[in-house]
Amino acid sequence: MNKEFSSQWNRSSQRRKQRKYRHNAPLHVRQRFVAAPLAEALRKKYGKRAAQVHKGDTVTILRGQFRGHKGKIERVDLKRSRIFIEGAQVIKRDGTKVFYPMHTSKVCIEELVLDDKKRKALFEVKK
Repeated sequence: MNKEFSSQWNRSSQRRKQRKYRHNAPLHVRQRFVAAPLAEALRKKYGKRAAQVHKGDTVTILRGQFRGHKGKIERVDLKRSRIFIEGAQVIKRDGTKVFYPMHTSKVCIEELVLDDKKRKALFEVKK
């Protein structure tokens, strides 16, 4: 196992090493990086401040040209740490619509998809 990604690493306060860690992280570690804050109602309900985003979650966009838009997550791109939200699309010059890549820190989770047993158990523990 690569020592850089063991659970003991994350201790450097140097910004360059933090950037290196995030840039070279494998996808199963990057999954933890795509987390977004929960809405106030969900915070009270589950006792958590943030959660990893999953396809199907409903989010509200807080920043940028789509501010205030509410939609479901269509796709999560772990390599680029971006999510794609239905309705947040731009029109290219040739007329085709493409999803606008959004960082998870710029959205707020309004509704969670709890179909997955492991994810459901995560929220039940904190209650």
